[in-house]
Amino acid sequence: NTAVRYSNLVWPGIDSISVCVRAAIFLSGLILFGQGNKSVGTIVAISSYASYFWQPIMNLGNIFNNFINNIAYLERIFETMDEPVTVKDAKDAVEMPKIRGEVTFDHVNFSYDASKQILNDVSFTVKPGESVALVGPTGAGKSTIVNLISRFYNVNGGRVLIDGQDISQVTIHSLREQMGIMMQDSFIFSGTIMDNIRYGNKTATDEEVIRAAKTVRAHDFIMQMEDGYQTQVNERGSRLSVGQRQLISFARALLNDPAILILDEATSSIDTETEIALQKGLDELLKGRTSFIIAHRLSTIQGADRIMYVDNGNIMEAGSHEELLARKGLYYDLYMSQYQG
Repeated sequence: NTAVRYSNLVWPGIDSISVCVRAAIFLSGLILFGQGNKSVGTIVAISSYASYFWQPIMNLGNIFNNFINNIAYLERIFETMDEPVTVKDAKDAVEMPKIRGEVTFDHVNFSYDASKQILNDVSFTVKPGESVALVGPTGAGKSTIVNLISRFYNVNGGRVLIDGQDISQVTIHSLREQMGIMMQDSFIFSGTIMDNIRYGNKTATDEEVIRAAKTVRAHDFIMQMEDGYQTQVNERGSRLSVGQRQLISFARALLNDPAILILDEATSSIDTETEIALQKGLDELLKGRTSFIIAHRLSTIQGADRIMYVDNGNIMEAGSHEELLARKGLYYDLYMSQYQG
């Protein structure tokens, strides 16, 4: 607010004074020297000299405004740096052993602040290699559940266990390096497509990168580009479509070979034709690993081993696609609303 206030005052103030001075010069020249003592050219020259006088002052005003803005930016940076870290390794944290994939929520309670409880006494167990889809209305707590598995937040009550190990007692790095997380917006780094896929596993060979791309059906569009896997892409992938960025992200996740895979609306930006081609690749991606899939488009999660309907901070229904349709409950209503639409 201070920077904006000074910016709005300094520039108009200096400009107004400059205009007033030049106007005074013209008036003085016309009134005092209007009897032929001075030429019009002399008055214009004096006016130009006056403008040269004010220009450095205006530059100083600009420097002052930039200084105020930079001070405001630095204040925000230091506020962020001084923010206390709430999720960190416990003093007696141990390395997470190689994950088999069993995930258990043991009476978990969670809220971002005291005003609203997001999860209320949530309990479930996912077996190793099982694929679980989370559906439900916006704000029901689907993303919160997967964020707690990745330990982006600490639970307020209860425990989250992986293979029977409380994840609050293991180091964050050893936990997350065995997990793969794919969001709706996939980040593409400046460099080649090959390097972007290899980011999932820095030690992977070119053959392993290409095999991962073929598995998720990214190979064909990559080979159609001018330099194939060596094609240079811009940061955030402005040269690629949203669907192509997602396919590269799938290949990156497959190359990392995570024990637990989280897909948070990861297929929402892929068109129907690409989705059909990708489905076999997704089956390969999910094979042999525990996976949590959040999707509003129910066609993408019908093959999940278990579907959990999340609402009001709890698991309202759970079962396979066929079981939930036969129950004719909340999932059935959601499915029929999409099907009719």
